[in-house]
Order: sequence, then C-alpha cells, then structure tokens
Amino acid sequence: MKQWWRRGWVLVAGFCLAAWLPLGCGLNRTAAPPTTTLSIYNWATYIAPQVLTDFEKKFNVQIKYDTFDSPDTLYAKLKPGNPGYDVIFPSDYLVARMIQEEMLLPLDAAQMPNQVHLSEKFRDPSYDPGNRFSMPYQWGTQGIGYNRKKTGKPIDSWSAMFDPQYRVAWQEESRATLGTVLIALGLNPNTTEAREINRARDWLIQHRRNIVAFAPDTGEELLNQGEVALALENSGDVFQVMAENADIAYTIPREGAILWVDTMAIPKGAPHVELAQKFINYLLEPQVAAQISNYTHYATPNQTAIQDKLIQAEDWHNPAIYPPPEVFAKLQVLRDLPPAVLKLYDAAWSEVKLRVGQG
Repeated sequence: MKQWWRRGWVLVAGFCLAAWLPLGCGLNRTAAPPTTTLSIYNWATYIAPQVLTDFEKKFNVQIKYDTFDSPDTLYAKLKPGNPGYDVIFPSDYLVARMIQEEMLLPLDAAQMPNQVHLSEKFRDPSYDPGNRFSMPYQWGTQGIGYNRKKTGKPIDSWSAMFDPQYRVAWQEESRATLGTVLIALGLNPNTTEAREINRARDWLIQHRRNIVAFAPDTGEELLNQGEVALALENSGDVFQVMAENADIAYTIPREGAILWVDTMAIPKGAPHVELAQKFINYLLEPQVAAQISNYTHYATPNQTAIQDKLIQAEDWHNPAIYPPPEVFAKLQVLRDLPPAVLKLYDAAWSEVKLRVGQG
C-alpha cells in the first residue's frame, strides 16, 4: 500500500471534486462551476498535484484522474475500446503498438507550440516518428533499489538480484522483468529468439526461492517496509522513498539497464480532444515540466527547463537520474515486437508466474 500522504490525493474520485467541495480545489467561490471533465489515465504519484489544480483553475474544468500499475494494465484497459479517457501515458514501446493497432489519435502540432522546448534527442523517436501521436513526458531507468542495511555493501550488478542471501522483488511487468534478466545474462532485451527468451524464463525460475513478489508498481514500498533487500524498480519511485528512508539507495548496474520514455497521448474515442491537446501542451511548458520532475524525481525531456535551471540542483547533479554519457551508452530501450514474438514473451511470463512461488 502506498503511503497515504503521497498517494491519498489520487484516491479521491475525480481528484478535484470541485463540484461539491466548498472551495473546489482552490477555485474562487464566485467562479462558475466546471462544465467539462477531463479524464486522465496515468501512473500513481507521477504528477505534481498542484499541476492538476492549476490546470483546473486556468481552464475551469474538473479532472478525473485514474491510475494504472503497468503498461500491460493500460493496454488491457484500452484494447477493448476507450472507456472514456482523454489523455493517457503509455510507455515508448507501447506507443508503437498502439499506433499500429490504430488505438491513438494523431496530435495537431499547431495546438502544441510548447514542443519547441523538447530536447532534440526526444524528438522524432523511433517508436513514433515525427511525434505524430505522442509527446514525451518523463524518462528514467529501471535499476536496482536496495536497502544498504540489509546488503551491508553497495550494489552495482544484476547478479545481486540472484544472490540467495537476499529477498528480492521483480516487477509485475513482463517486458521489464524479462528484458532486465536478458541484460543480466548479456543478451538483448528485445531479442526475438525463443531460445534466449526461454533462457531468461528459466533463469528466473531457477532463482525463484529468493523472489518475494512481482510487484505492481510497489517495489519501492516493499523496500521501504523492509520486506525485501533489493527490487527492480523505476528510478524516481525509489528516490521518492529515499526522501524518508536514508537506508534506501538506487543503482544503475554496470551491465546496463532499461531506459524508458513515458509519453502523453490521446486515445481513439477521447470525448474531449481539444481540451486534451491543451492539457498536453500545458505539461510541455518549462515551468510545469520542471514542477513535475521536481516532484517525481524523474528526468525531464524539456530542454528549456534544464537550460533555465528550473530543475532542482540535487536531481540535476544526480547521475542516477541524469546518467553521464558512459552510463547512458549502456542503457537499452524496449521496442515493440512482432505479435508472434510477443507470444513467446507472454508464454515465458506465464510459465514464470506459474512456477515461481511468492512469499
């Protein structure tokens, strides 16, 4: 369970409840009640709450904020048809799949002038050439969060995740966990070879005795509560609990790790396309982008925010958040794969979940 003080705001239906709270998330009592609801589907603790409140005030709308715990969950929710979301936050490789399956609406570049603030390396990505369907939101790595008291030493290798003396948590995300194991084995996390995919499967099963959980976006909490010594986790999630627990640390292992880019997109069937585009453009404003990154402790793709020194110094100078070139060179991006190959990953994952005891 996430701490109430960091997560409580997302548990309130519709986030703002401006329609019946006396002050409506800070709206002036004389302001007209919002007539439009913008529905968002994002990870939890992945946006500064004030950003949502400010957008509601500026555009006189109400935000309904739902959360998911993995890209697999987002995809499964949207695949049968959009249940009413206006803006979603899919990961890079998932964007490519959703474009191919015609699940996203094209963006109107003229409605997003703030994209000029994006760093060149986040424009025209391979998963979405020309940023026709998505805009980058945050980026980071999937490395090892660990408890220094439990390990008794710094951790710098994926081999620690397979050390029987440690209780560990992997992610409840098939591509992230299998891809990381492939990296640990010196293989490509985007391999299309059944033999290599099954080798990662077997390696996890072989080391099943020290696996406590496949955590649905809660590995950092298991660390914080002392349930595990190490966890495969997203960088910013670990940094959020490090603020309250000095024993927690984060490392990008020397073998390399997965680099991901989360994006903002509009799903097919969105009820409020124009407002959705205004929201995405708003999140691309340098001040807003910095406000988000300073809250989440993830890296921003917003170059203006960086150049104007809007990112808090302790994050900007942290090599685990903004890796130096020699570390960045070892990071690998998950890519969408052909359906036949994805079935190999799905089969391997099903076998892992069947064979690995948790607890």
